[in-house]
Amino acid sequence: MSYDLLFASSNKNKFDEAKNITSKFGLTLKFLKSHLQEIQANTLEEIARHKAIQAFSICSKPVIVEDAGLFIKSLNGFPGPYSSFVFDTIGNKGILRLVSMQRSATFRSIIAYCQGPNDVHFFSADVDGTIAKKEQGKNWGFDPIFIPSGKNKSYSQLVEKNQISHRYLALKKFVNWYLNKKRSSDL
Repeated sequence: MSYDLLFASSNKNKFDEAKNITSKFGLTLKFLKSHLQEIQANTLEEIARHKAIQAFSICSKPVIVEDAGLFIKSLNGFPGPYSSFVFDTIGNKGILRLVSMQRSATFRSIIAYCQGPNDVHFFSADVDGTIAKKEQGKNWGFDPIFIPSGKNKSYSQLVEKNQISHRYLALKKFVNWYLNKKRSSDL
């Protein structure tokens, strides 16, 4: 199968979502199934940079990784860059127990493109919303508890999630940049 770029992750759901999104813009991804080290850091950029450089060292080809964080206002931005660890340890039910009356949250996605050990580019996007009072839908990750602004359903319940999500917006920025660079033959 022909492809334009590798997408490194251990999460097939994340890859499938990214592949679906980028294909709409004419970019074909191939899954580089890899268990990249999830460092604990204070920013998503630090985590994504580490993963992208590690992925590049595995394949020696241009590669993208995606990292995301759920930033809950009443919890001072927690879990933020620790979202993966928090999801694995307390899950959605634990988050729901922690959230108070103030349910505002932001879901942030960072795409890191790496074409060399010291050549990493970032593309980010945020979607504001609220934390649901209970899980809604079955999807994966925090999707069942995040309701984007202007909607009354969680990401899990939205058919149009891949046209409005933080991941969609970050991938759209990346694809536009990548295809412009490719047309300019700078890659």
